[in-house]
Amino acid sequence: MKSIIPEKLQIIWVLPMKRVFYALLPLLLFSIYLYGWRSLVLSITVCLCAYLTELAFSRSKVHSSALVTGLLFTLSLPPTLPLWIAWAGIIFGMVFGKMVFGGFGKNIFNPALIGRAFIYVSFGSEMTARWAVPAAGFPGGFIKYSLDALSTATPLHTGLNLADFTGLTAGSLGESSALLILLGGFYLIIKKTVNPRIIFSGLAAFLLMETAFFFTGISSEPPFAMLIKGGFLFGIFFMATDPVSASQHDLGRIVYGALIGMLTVLIRKFSVWPEGFMFACLLGNMIAPITDYTFNLLEKKTSA
Repeated sequence: MKSIIPEKLQIIWVLPMKRVFYALLPLLLFSIYLYGWRSLVLSITVCLCAYLTELAFSRSKVHSSALVTGLLFTLSLPPTLPLWIAWAGIIFGMVFGKMVFGGFGKNIFNPALIGRAFIYVSFGSEMTARWAVPAAGFPGGFIKYSLDALSTATPLHTGLNLADFTGLTAGSLGESSALLILLGGFYLIIKKTVNPRIIFSGLAAFLLMETAFFFTGISSEPPFAMLIKGGFLFGIFFMATDPVSASQHDLGRIVYGALIGMLTVLIRKFSVWPEGFMFACLLGNMIAPITDYTFNLLEKKTSA
């Protein structure tokens, strides 16, 4: 049957992007439970902006990566962020993080993180000081459009409890539930959609740095507590593993993941930014090409 949608407006869906999209859907559903139906409205409108932005610059059909970028971007945002700021962020990310490089498969940086970095430095108060206490008990946010915003500091609070693992704590839309992130992430590993070298090297480097800081007194938080708080766990599974902007060499992937893990800890501890993954991953994207080039060159020399 011929589609009623014009060919130019259709989306090219590929299996890896479908799997990432599927892995993110439980996080989206949980964000609705935590913060109300505004989470869904935000996700749909951001994905629509991503789609229209790529459509405006593309000569062919829009790639499904645009919708995945839009959903990843949305799930990294505070639940009370004004819609127009989110729209500005994803448009900026799609244009300057992807389309200026030539579109899908040619971008150096993760477009979702480029968009988030843009609004993070442009709208600091909205991105770091306005959070919402999540709904509790059934039906939670399923009977609400949104929850009231609270002026408070970043949700990288002290201590460790069950809420930090299940996600029943303040945070970004899709970053608070370590349980759902792990389930979605391991689903992608099992389906060979993401490269585990990046994930496990990143986790190992993060925990080693946090352990060193904990036993030297630089940090008062246990390493595992810091792992499941903030955006690192979400980022290392879903953003650092972006097949385009990540390292392509097996050894390079290990170095790339480890660098992101270490930089996240260092930025958290010694900079004015309370959450370090975003900048750590963008720096990792920057060195990924030279890392691949170096290891490929070494391989040629050893085989010559």
